[in-house]
Amino acid sequence: MMWFQNRQSGQGMVEYALILALVALIVIVALIATGGQLINLFSNISKTMCSYHVGC
Repeated sequence: MMWFQNRQSGQGMVEYALILALVALIVIVALIATGGQLINLFSNISKTMCSYHVGC
């Protein structure tokens, strides 16, 4: 009976690991897809701040 309980606990950990890997993959794909836009946004914010002499 104890063997069955340990097996279910291990299965639950594998399921959590798979979910975590899937979430990480989605985040990586989203960052790759929007990476250029984020760089442009940061650049625009920096230029705007410098034009107002804030943080340059």
